[in-house]
Amino acid sequence: MSDPVAEPLKLIALDAEDLAVVSAHLQDAVVRKGDIAWLPAEQRFALALRRFDWEGAERGQKRRRLAALHFERVTSARSVKIEPGAQDAVFSLLAVTFAEAQSPAGEVTLHFSDGAAIRLGVECIEAQMKDLGPIWEAAATPAHPDQG
Repeated sequence: MSDPVAEPLKLIALDAEDLAVVSAHLQDAVVRKGDIAWLPAEQRFALALRRFDWEGAERGQKRRRLAALHFERVTSARSVKIEPGAQDAVFSLLAVTFAEAQSPAGEVTLHFSDGAAIRLGVECIEAQMKDLGPIWEAAATPAHPDQG
């Protein structure tokens, strides 16, 4: 019997609803600051993450996968509570949200633990999340204090 979770996930987001699906799959992904890149000349923002496999968790598995997330048509990027330098600093991604300004433009926010965030000004939502390769056992299933 094949393991459906072993199949790489590939998602495209073109609106807020799509972005919510991407956000759900990336909840509790671990991100190293050195794996975040803002490429203003290309209007691209990209990051590599180690996402927790929530689908596998429903079957009792605790695994992480290497994944990439990138946004196109990005006009600005700013961060909150993310210090310059410290390339080895690690952040836990809680959610990715979109606030529309003047349709279809708006602001995508990557919300991290401890109040850290990255805000992207975008012409429109154009994002892709893709699993890149290895799967490994996670030490634990992520939990949040407000979960029952």
